Amino acid sequence: HVQLVESGGGSVERGGSLTLSCVASEYTFGPFCKAWFRQRPGKGREVVGSMESDGSTRYSDFVKGRFNISQDNAENTLYLQMNSLEPDDSAMYYCAADRVVGSTGFCFGHAYRIWAQGTQVTVS
Repeated sequence: HVQLVESGGGSVERGGSLTLSCVASEYTFGPFCKAWFRQRPGKGREVVGSMESDGSTRYSDFVKGRFNISQDNAENTLYLQMNSLEPDDSAMYYCAADRVVGSTGFCFGHAYRIWAQGTQVTVS
């Protein structure tokens, strides 16, 4: 069955960096929509950023140029590189995917149907 498995979460000091990985099985990221979300304690889930079918990326305002989403087709893996982390970035992070194509922000606002289990990021 389709499965997304994340890794790379952990604890880091303010200003540090982490890279999250999301490996897909029984599914190919390919040109389809994919995104990273997070849920901070006591808050709702929010989109961190997404990758459109043409490979372009879009990020929420709070990212402020600190994060980067990339994809390795050979490894069928989606990455979220996070730099200059702040305590407010502490959250459970999720990757998500769906077999739809989109552009001009479609993937950013899409209601995803395939989700990973989440990985905890703690910044102190």
